[in-house]
Amino acid sequence: MADLGEGGGGHAKKGPGVKKGKKLNTRVDMTPMVDLGFLLITFFIFTTTLAQPTAMKLFLPKDTDKPEDQNKAKASGALTLMLSKGRTVYYYEGILMTDGSNFKASNFSQIRQVLLDKIKSTDPKDLVIVIKPNTNSTFRDTVDMLDEMTINGVKRYALVDISEPEVMLINASEGGAAAPAPAAAAAAQ
Repeated sequence: MADLGEGGGGHAKKGPGVKKGKKLNTRVDMTPMVDLGFLLITFFIFTTTLAQPTAMKLFLPKDTDKPEDQNKAKASGALTLMLSKGRTVYYYEGILMTDGSNFKASNFSQIRQVLLDKIKSTDPKDLVIVIKPNTNSTFRDTVDMLDEMTINGVKRYALVDISEPEVMLINASEGGAAAPAPAAAAAAQ
């Protein structure tokens, strides 16, 4: 706790009949206060609620008897979105035509309208959005597209690797390599 020590330091008057005053030195023991501090810190650590991680809820597909039927979707209800550099989104509905006639380009500010149009024109049980990030796209683009799915209430969507004919079409659209021949594009699918 606190200790009072006697010191012999006071030099006031000297002489006969003068009582000498005692000078006391004080020393405070900090050990109990440190113990109390650590007890309080421990209490607050154990009683506080830590931040809960937030995660997006995913709806997983149901298992089927035949593995080849597991990932089947109607071509009329499919919309494929391919993410590329510069926040550009290439898309097509259904199956990619061999001549690339249904291959279109957009950006993130206009893709919501494309999604809304597809949602309105398609039966909800047939609607499937396929998201294919390109090697040139960023992680932010993928997260933003997943956010668009949540905002628009799309229940069925999938992240899929982009195919070689699609990469060649994107490169041709961006002024890179030449577009694939129609027969090569059909054979790669």
